[in-house]
Amino acid sequence: MIVRLAREQDFAGFLALAAQVEHWFGPMVEDPGFHRAVRKHIRRSTALVAVSPDADVLGGLLFGAKAPVHHVHWLVVSEQERGKGTGRALMREALARCVRGPGTIEVVTFGADHPGAVAGGSRAFYRRLGFHPAEAAAPGPEGGSRQVYRRAVP
Repeated sequence: MIVRLAREQDFAGFLALAAQVEHWFGPMVEDPGFHRAVRKHIRRSTALVAVSPDADVLGGLLFGAKAPVHHVHWLVVSEQERGKGTGRALMREALARCVRGPGTIEVVTFGADHPGAVAGGSRAFYRRLGFHPAEAAAPGPEGGSRQVYRRAVP
């Protein structure tokens, strides 16, 4: 697996990842706003992909690199790659490329009662990376609960 900056030709891979998680996040594949966000992050070099040796997109990350509060806007790993270190590799690369301390990194993830919290493992994933649960966030587009997770950057 290789983690690198996303390119315009990776756009279809982002849509394929989005299709796997729309039941948790709400509609994205046909959403022009999601398309614009992905393309904007690609142009700004704040979109990363993890690709297989065959160039299949295994995971994608959209990162807000504006200090002092950085944001993980979107991080998805394909169903067959979850639990294999792909998400961790994407985060490691984002931190190396974009984060300069002191500051914080924030991500809005599923609330404890959301089905995606257990099935997708996002809350446990972010805790393993040193994030801590913080305040509740507005519900997601599908109506499910959300929570901010935060990590200090020295």
